[in-house]
Amino acid sequence: MRFLCPLLGFALCAAAEFRASVAKIDITPKTPKWLMGYGARQSTGVHDPIFHRIVLMDDGATRFALISTDVCVFSPTLYDQLAARVEREEGIAKVNFWWTVTHTHSAPEIGPLGLYDVLLKGRSDHPIDSEYTAYALDEIVRGIKEAKAKLAPARLAMGTGMAMANINRRARDVNGTISLGLNPDGPVDRQIGLIRLDRADGSPIALIANYAMHGTALGGRWNEISGDAQGIVAGYVEKAVGAPMLYINGAAGNIAPIYTTQLDPRAAHITEFNVLLGDKILAANRALGPSTAGVKLRAMEKVVETPRKEGLGWNEELKPYARVDGAGTPMVRLPLRFLRINDTMIWGGPIEMFCEIAMNVRNRSPFANTFFFGYTNGWLGYLPTKAGFAEGGYEPRTSPFSDRVENDVTEAVAIHLESMR
Repeated sequence: MRFLCPLLGFALCAAAEFRASVAKIDITPKTPKWLMGYGARQSTGVHDPIFHRIVLMDDGATRFALISTDVCVFSPTLYDQLAARVEREEGIAKVNFWWTVTHTHSAPEIGPLGLYDVLLKGRSDHPIDSEYTAYALDEIVRGIKEAKAKLAPARLAMGTGMAMANINRRARDVNGTISLGLNPDGPVDRQIGLIRLDRADGSPIALIANYAMHGTALGGRWNEISGDAQGIVAGYVEKAVGAPMLYINGAAGNIAPIYTTQLDPRAAHITEFNVLLGDKILAANRALGPSTAGVKLRAMEKVVETPRKEGLGWNEELKPYARVDGAGTPMVRLPLRFLRINDTMIWGGPIEMFCEIAMNVRNRSPFANTFFFGYTNGWLGYLPTKAGFAEGGYEPRTSPFSDRVENDVTEAVAIHLESMR
């Protein structure tokens, strides 16, 4: 059936047995590590463990892997390396292999750094920990093997919720200056996108919770390894439902947690996120409609080409993600992924996107649910709105794009969603 479904059409494929599984792999280091997300600093201990959480879904024609890792960011070339290995060893096509991060700023670097070293020069002027990087990749492969061995008949439910745990972080002064802070008047996306996988008997296999929020409740003076608010919330939800929860970040480019960059977990009110977000995820889970075994998966990729910021250098390692067009304009080749699950559309990319763009796409989408997965398959910097570029601030400075990027991405994605309908 795996080979016949593409030829025989949607109806027969949807009737094939849907299977799913999950693996949760502890990747907490036992020795000090360089932490990524603020200035260079080394870990002095462990506050809470960090994990790979891995879901496999198989509709009889497509086997899809989704990984959520408690780290900050990684280069698209590291994803390319791992995706090739997963396809070679486990038979999962690259388009069906999505690796995301929770974006905690209190977890080890994994390298190479790629565009991080261009846009944030000086933050990582030390050798990459190749041993821990290799370990992290090996553990993903091991987790996929574990999940593959546990694939079993499953059901799926999808829906949305809402939480007030986040806030716009582009603070505005009286002279119009934009800086990192808190802006309660700024745009913010508070939707929780939720997917639940159940066994045939109704018991949960895993939750996948999509919510936009920087992993910065803990600030740059905090040196212990932590999953930040995302990791704390995931553990809380897991204890309540008895199954792993993948935290999938959204369009968090201009969104902070409501307590942000604090000295320590107490100052960050870190456990309050269990109420602010964890309880809202649990409420959304209870409100989901009945799960279904009639599941059809369809993944695609679309590369959007958009001008590179004038005068910006490039990392030779990232050559596949750049091109010079016929007019001599340096372009960024931005790979976007799409996954249709029945009447829900998920799209994602290796970017920290402003929430307004994802919300605009969602409002224009023809699908019942539309979720954006940020930090997916690498990191190519911030993707602000055109207005954000005009306002200035940290995020436009840390972007490889021109102010055309909002329109280029929005229109390309909207057209693509129509085609997938």
